[in-house]
Amino acid sequence: MADLFGAAGLDRDAPRPLADRLRPQTLADVVGQDHLVGADGVLTRLIESRSLGSLIFWGPPGTGKTTIARLLANETTLHFEPVSAIFTGVADLKKVFEAARARRATGQGTLLFVDEIHRFNRSQQDAFLPVMEDGTITLVGATTENPSFELNAALLSRARVLTFRSLDDAAVGKLLTRAEEIEGRPLPLDQDARDALIRMADGDGRASLTLAEEIWRAARPGEIFDTLKLSDIVQRRAPIYDKSEDGHYNLISALHKSVRGSDPDAALYYLARMLDAGENPLFLARRIVRMAIEDIGLADPQALVVCNAAKDAYDFLGSPEGELALAEAVVYVATAPKSNAVYMAYKAARGDAEHYGSVPPPPIILNAPTKLMKQEGYGVGYRYDHDEPDAFSGQNYFPDAMGRKTYYDPVERGFEREIKKRLEYWAKLRAERNRD
Repeated sequence: MADLFGAAGLDRDAPRPLADRLRPQTLADVVGQDHLVGADGVLTRLIESRSLGSLIFWGPPGTGKTTIARLLANETTLHFEPVSAIFTGVADLKKVFEAARARRATGQGTLLFVDEIHRFNRSQQDAFLPVMEDGTITLVGATTENPSFELNAALLSRARVLTFRSLDDAAVGKLLTRAEEIEGRPLPLDQDARDALIRMADGDGRASLTLAEEIWRAARPGEIFDTLKLSDIVQRRAPIYDKSEDGHYNLISALHKSVRGSDPDAALYYLARMLDAGENPLFLARRIVRMAIEDIGLADPQALVVCNAAKDAYDFLGSPEGELALAEAVVYVATAPKSNAVYMAYKAARGDAEHYGSVPPPPIILNAPTKLMKQEGYGVGYRYDHDEPDAFSGQNYFPDAMGRKTYYDPVERGFEREIKKRLEYWAKLRAERNRD
């Protein structure tokens, strides 16, 4: 019934969101994705070649994935069939495929747009493969999640992944200007507030238009909002960040790599972003402790102490006071000398432990609490290091089947510089005493 009313044009006066009224009618109207739809864009070239192929659109919300898919169907004279993975099951897909086959028999192709395609499980994704291969459909899937992790390899091998970018400030500003033209009135904002609104959109074009609608609704005749009043009205949109999805992993990776790269300012920025977005501070505390172990190690043994103390301080104080302890720990590890020598040594030792299996230690370092064990030679020849010159015997403690190994190679940074000197001295003594 709704379709009949729409066909008759009876719905033209119904209220429509600003984002819907501003939906681009041609690819040239799309903002912020010039690398895809600009004069030399990937999609522009595909359309010119008249060979689209199946595609996966990957990018943040509000960047035009659905709109561009619809426009592609228009440009290529394909029937546009949209479905959402949230509301569609295998039975529904079979009906869509049958309809596409019927169209194909009459010479009409189908562009099947699957929103949030990552929500289909592996077996459901496999259902697309036959109809992609035989040309029944041209698949365009949209996802906010990394396709490498969320989509089957078989599906990815049959589709090209195109990355959509968050809209920059200029693109969001252009959208707001178009909105003012359609509304026939300017946004009631001073320049600082307008700049703040663009930042609040966080690269999401749809969100910027939703915020603009809220402002127009709230404004009284002749009223102009400053930044403070703007924040009161829109209650500041939360950053795009899902603690279980890509944003979470991208930001924690950025924090860790900033620490590893000895950049305390960048590290503090990513810490602040994650806390601002509602990340669990104890998750961050655990990761900071891991940084102290993995990237600093014995170059500064105090780093682990500081990071554990920061975790305990947060446990004791809570937010927001305890967040400062995490910030101090982040600055400490970012500015500490770096070494992954212990990390690499442990990996190598684990590899040998798996490779050699249950080889016994040398008899000299085995205890002999029973007469039988003494008869077997346990402990025979062991030299008590504290009784040796320099408290060092230089004996071999590795299993005889392995021979001596070297795993730990301290760096010439921080406290490990001193450890390196000790190891070199002991190596010299070991060589001398074993030669004797």
